Amino acid sequence: MRHEPKPLARTRARQMRADPTTPEARLWRALRDRQLAGAKFRRQVPLRGYILDFVCFEAKLIIEVDGGQHGDNTRDIHRDALFRAEGFRILRFWNDEVLEHIDDLCRHILSELRNGGE
Repeated sequence: MRHEPKPLARTRARQMRADPTTPEARLWRALRDRQLAGAKFRRQVPLRGYILDFVCFEAKLIIEVDGGQHGDNTRDIHRDALFRAEGFRILRFWNDEVLEHIDDLCRHILSELRNGGE
């Protein structure tokens, strides 16, 4: 069954796609157009009351790019548990990691895609 997001979530996700943070835009340039292992990533996807930064549904892989507001965030812990219970793997990167080590992050993501998280 296909999940239909609430109109407000859909609007917010659309706004976030139109005005990404610098780290999100940089990572998107590396993920888009099936550039990593042919994986189809989508960005700013509303799902289950949350907006996912990046998700590859085929690999069940969620990637989040976080700023300081996400440190020890209980909402993020709850959200991650919800998606892990559905079989998703979650990678979280800090903004500065994306800006300073994009090649290393892409290798890590590629490894997750190829190995299924093992």
